Amino acid sequence: MLGAAAWVGGITARQGGNVAYAGLLGLAGLLWATAPRLPPGLVRLLLAALLVAAAAVTGTVLRHDAVRGSPLHDLAAERATADLVGTVVSDPRVIVGRAGPQVVVRLRVQEVTSRGRRLRTGGSVVVIGSPAWSASGLGERVVAEGRLAESDEPGTAALLTGARDPVRVRGADPWWRASAAVRASIRHAVAHRPPDQAGLVPALVDGDDASLPDDLERDFRTTGLTHLTAVSGTNLTLVVGSLLLVARAAGVRRRWLAVVGLAGIVGFVLLARTEPSVLRAAVMGVVGLFAFGPDGRRRGLRALGVAVAALVLVQPDLAVAAGFALSVLATAGIVLLGPPLATALARWLPRPVAEAIAVPTAAQLACTPVIAGLSGEVSLVAIGANLLAGPAVGPATVLGLAGGLVGLVWPWAGRLCGTLAGWSVGWIIAVAEHAAALPGAAVGWGSGAFALGGLVVLCLLAGLVLPRLVRHRAAGAVLAVLLLLVVLGVPGRLWSAASGGWPPPGWVLVACDVGQGDALALAVGSGAAIVIDAGPDPRAVDGCLDRLGVEQVPLVVITHFHADHVDGLEGVLDGRSVGGIETTPLADPPGGVDRVRRAAQAAGVPVAPVSYGGTRRVGAATLQVLHPDLARAGDGPVEGPGDGSTANDASVVLLVVVAGVRLLLTGDVEPPGQAQVARLVGDLDVDVLKVPHHGSRHQDLDWLTSLRPEVALVSVGADNDYGHPSAAVLRGLQGAGARVLRTDRDGDVAVVADGSGVVRTVSRE
Repeated sequence: MLGAAAWVGGITARQGGNVAYAGLLGLAGLLWATAPRLPPGLVRLLLAALLVAAAAVTGTVLRHDAVRGSPLHDLAAERATADLVGTVVSDPRVIVGRAGPQVVVRLRVQEVTSRGRRLRTGGSVVVIGSPAWSASGLGERVVAEGRLAESDEPGTAALLTGARDPVRVRGADPWWRASAAVRASIRHAVAHRPPDQAGLVPALVDGDDASLPDDLERDFRTTGLTHLTAVSGTNLTLVVGSLLLVARAAGVRRRWLAVVGLAGIVGFVLLARTEPSVLRAAVMGVVGLFAFGPDGRRRGLRALGVAVAALVLVQPDLAVAAGFALSVLATAGIVLLGPPLATALARWLPRPVAEAIAVPTAAQLACTPVIAGLSGEVSLVAIGANLLAGPAVGPATVLGLAGGLVGLVWPWAGRLCGTLAGWSVGWIIAVAEHAAALPGAAVGWGSGAFALGGLVVLCLLAGLVLPRLVRHRAAGAVLAVLLLLVVLGVPGRLWSAASGGWPPPGWVLVACDVGQGDALALAVGSGAAIVIDAGPDPRAVDGCLDRLGVEQVPLVVITHFHADHVDGLEGVLDGRSVGGIETTPLADPPGGVDRVRRAAQAAGVPVAPVSYGGTRRVGAATLQVLHPDLARAGDGPVEGPGDGSTANDASVVLLVVVAGVRLLLTGDVEPPGQAQVARLVGDLDVDVLKVPHHGSRHQDLDWLTSLRPEVALVSVGADNDYGHPSAAVLRGLQGAGARVLRTDRDGDVAVVADGSGVVRTVSRE
């Protein structure tokens, strides 16, 4: 209860200190009024909870006030240039944006010099600088020079943008150098393995996911295995547990085992970095160790409460972090449901097997509502995938760590351990790829209050009923068969058969047959898609999205405001959860602009211009806006001539990567705009091209064919009056090796990927 009080206090404090304190005073008054009628023990417990909540609120308010009161915060508001002296407290991370590759790293500042003044101060600053920052080591003290900017993160005093190359003042402390050496040795031990194995082993051991392929990350999200690629309590338990086994074998006993365990925890934190997520994982891992010991439920809950309260008081921002919620709920599930579920299964299964089934089942069940709230979907294969992958996690983690440690002395022995670790993660990768490819691997659920409330009730009922069911061998066998059917994708295949085989499994893009207009659906998750343009008819686009099972639309992109791209917008918004609408900055023609604004206002969906040049992730897709250039257009909408004559060339052009497939979505951009894109991207090679302007003859055909697309999609209406598509354009694309499909003849057209970059198409005529 005390942990929950601290957590609620931390969340409430984010709404403002005055609001939080008013709530606390109200609760204190209620307790004072009702205390005479309550048992003394309950009064003491409630009073303690109020005090803990008040401490969490105070800690959060003081921390945020300290950030706002920092000289760095004031200088950032003035966009001042500054020299910072600080310590590197995060590993450098490379990002690719409009200005090319840059590096993001976090500094803990000790000194700032700006506008002729030198000040000693504290605070955290995020540096965005040149590629030279990638050589900065954790724990180094450096001098950074750049321009300060305001940060949206409450715990970050400022951003330092355009940072010049760092100047090292002092090297890292010995323990950080040792940690870096072990991490590098782990990477070296598996460098000879295939890329997916070489990327996954370091992620399992110490959370180093820099080399993890995007396709594998996507498969892990779909199958509920993402927790394996982040530092979690499981990592700590495996590492420390292995260390204790070695210590026991060497004759270490009693209190010295506790010393070894504590040293193992400290070493693990240093290896995985002292970021809040790692500290959280370490604490939750220790709590999890209590669950399966004597009196595990009582001791585990007490330890969990203390851990939650301590973490929120030390790191107030954790209270609103999704990772913290998942970690706490997973640990609570293991503590509450794990032991009774394991005991029930142990009536007819060996105890180790029962615990291996109980732990991931309990954790996944507890986390399901939060995962659904974040992604809008529920994975049907998560429990089965975790059960199948679970036996390989321990060997892979221990062998990967052994490869790093042994490799410091004998590189050949490290490579041998790395090979064995690679074989172990090979099984995990195979499970993820197979499960993610199953039809119906995840289903759209929704993230509204009603949907999530219903899911919470279902999970609670499952937690109560499941131990009673699996006590009996027959009931357990029935559940195992049902789980096997889900893992084999039988429900998805039945649904696919019932719906006439549409949509095809693995679809990434569908060009909807909406007549003479454009409407594209880009898959970003189960039941979720980005919609690019809405066609001329609300019923047509609504029917297409219904056939695809799209219930969540995190983003609608309106490439330009012509009627054949916007008049169907009401059909997209009808009955679906839509996150936002982004449009071309050219507000022309006015009729289309007004129609979009009215539809968005009626649905309560925000509208904003696209952000030129930036790369971002939306679900499973990575998007970059290549055109038009907002840097020249200004920060807001730009007025046109009013007749729509310039609208086509102001079309939003998107470069999208999803499931290993590269797509260029071009709106109705014409030769002048095509030339601008060509100058920007140079020698671009794409898998799928959405042919501009319905295949009009007004094309830079040389540029289109230079893209070397495997598939060219033409969204066009039958028997239109414009002569679309041009036969010359189609012949040119086919001559360049593209398979051309057109919605007037092929109906809805789906692009399907198998995750390895192989593209095929399926038509729904």
